[in-house]
Amino acid sequence: MTTAQTILITGANRGIGLEYVRQYAQAGHTVYATVRDVASAHELQSLAARHSQVQVLALDVADIAAIRALATQLSELTIDILISNAGIYPPSRLGTTDPQAWLHAFQVNTLTTYYLAESFLTQLQRAAQGKVIAMTSKMGSITDNGSGGEYIYRSTKTALNMVVKSLALDLQPFNIAVALLHPGWVRTDMGGPNGLIDTETSVAGLRKVIDELSVTRSGEFIAYDGKTVPW
Repeated sequence: MTTAQTILITGANRGIGLEYVRQYAQAGHTVYATVRDVASAHELQSLAARHSQVQVLALDVADIAAIRALATQLSELTIDILISNAGIYPPSRLGTTDPQAWLHAFQVNTLTTYYLAESFLTQLQRAAQGKVIAMTSKMGSITDNGSGGEYIYRSTKTALNMVVKSLALDLQPFNIAVALLHPGWVRTDMGGPNGLIDTETSVAGLRKVIDELSVTRSGEFIAYDGKTVPW
């Protein structure tokens, strides 16, 4: 029997985030699931109604003050796993890339993970093995880019990868393991209907990677199937 853990997940209202909540709750863990708009998160609220250990909280991850306020609200917790999952995918091609959309995407896709780790450091330190998980993408891999385009999403995820690599080094003295996880091409609202796998398969694999994560693999870029992704 796995020891019950406390997990904080952002962007928990749909897709991979919602599936993380579902699987962790079914496994008996305590889950703090954050969404920007609680009122419209119907599936998540229904899931919380069925699992008493799921608590739904409002959080706009683009608002750094809100992240810090939530950390204060949850100051007494021990957090075993922090999953920075919320992200956006504004379309962008040569000649049609909006600079304001680009800046906002950096706020959501890149800065959020840093400020979550910084704000919840005390809660993570209380865990026997605290873990910070950033959901990234193979589209942030410079090596893997063979098609061009998608300037906003690619660049914000590449920048996230560097932020998390630095976090891994800075958090190692606190015995906090950090990883960048690629979920695969998943059939979600963001991934589209042509994805190669479903959310259940992706999250089951991601959870296995998280379970096995320790400071010895901290800072690595890992796919849901456990394979290392090239930078």
